[in-house]
Amino acid sequence: MTSDTLTTKDGTRIYYKDWGSGPVVTFSHGWPLNADAWDGQMLFLARNGFRVIAHDRRGHGRSTQSSSKNDMNGYADDLAELFDALDLKAVSMVGHSTGGGEVARYIGRHGSRRVAKAVLIGAVPPVMLKSAANPEGLPLEVFDGIRAGVAGDRSQFFKDFALPFYGANRPGAKVSQGILDQFWRLSMQSGQLNAYECIKAFSETDFTEDLKKIDVPTLIMHGEDDQIVPIHDSAKKSVKLIKGAREIYYPGAPHGLTATMQDKVNADLLAFLRS
Repeated sequence: MTSDTLTTKDGTRIYYKDWGSGPVVTFSHGWPLNADAWDGQMLFLARNGFRVIAHDRRGHGRSTQSSSKNDMNGYADDLAELFDALDLKAVSMVGHSTGGGEVARYIGRHGSRRVAKAVLIGAVPPVMLKSAANPEGLPLEVFDGIRAGVAGDRSQFFKDFALPFYGANRPGAKVSQGILDQFWRLSMQSGQLNAYECIKAFSETDFTEDLKKIDVPTLIMHGEDDQIVPIHDSAKKSVKLIKGAREIYYPGAPHGLTATMQDKVNADLLAFLRS
């Protein structure tokens, strides 16, 4: 293991960054981004007395573009290996979108021995896909459309996808070109195969039992105008499945609220971490 990469049991190299000192906060990013999506939170918390660690999920960013284990169990197991390698204790786990699923699956699969708190931001649990058991979910055609975008002209697809992701398609929205460009830049660093296979992972995985196993203080944060992970089929259901979970909902906020409302999200995150 070098200072910024971990080689997992199956030979995958997982890149991570590790800043600051103090209580540990880990960050699991959304699809199809990487650890850099968390820089706004990491810098803030590092300056406020925390040790912050974020990794690039396998197949994303600077990690190996593996052709196996591109699923929630694989992602959670990579995180478990990182926690063990760095011997992290009393961790506050933060996950956005797909990363929120990763946090839930980690606790559901590996327990909370190393975990003190959990934060799910715009997170995909309990399950996104519409079914007889989940009639409020999004139909399979939505995810097939995303798959087609990734398999086709993915560069243009990511440029287009950034607009609803950050709510830039709403009247009067003030989203900088830099935020939109950053989304494209990070997305294009993902492996095409990995980004494609991750769609099934974030849309079809049922996290219901994982959520029931979360036994640490948990905060759910979600934008009320989330066009990617609709709030009524995610946060509003998850809060009922996690014992004692707290919730903060942001009127008019999009899926990518960690960027568009960075200061507000950071303040709320800091308050929860210190509580």
